[in-house]
Amino acid sequence: MDKTYFTAYNECDMDTQEAFYDEDLEFYHDKGGLATDKVALLESIKKNICGKVNRTLIEESVEIHDIPGFGAVQIGLHSFFNKEEPNAVSKPSKFISIWKKTDDRWLMHRVISLH
Repeated sequence: MDKTYFTAYNECDMDTQEAFYDEDLEFYHDKGGLATDKVALLESIKKNICGKVNRTLIEESVEIHDIPGFGAVQIGLHSFFNKEEPNAVSKPSKFISIWKKTDDRWLMHRVISLH
């Protein structure tokens, strides 16, 4: 799930990203605040992230815990590299994703991003 979503994120595949977001998405960002509008979030990513930033998962940091009857919670660290500032140092940051399991797929339901 994470790999597929963030491959789309890194490659600016907006359709795949959109397919991962629950209609009831809540995205909490310690710098940008709360986003609850899926369309506005996608527009912001397209405007501010696409082609400019790459995300790398720190795989050994990842924890995944089952939430019976709902889905799973994923906790871990990742780094973002700004292509427009190639000499900038990227510090790992924490994320928490609550994934909702539907009949045919997993959706990002709640996301907390801490930089």
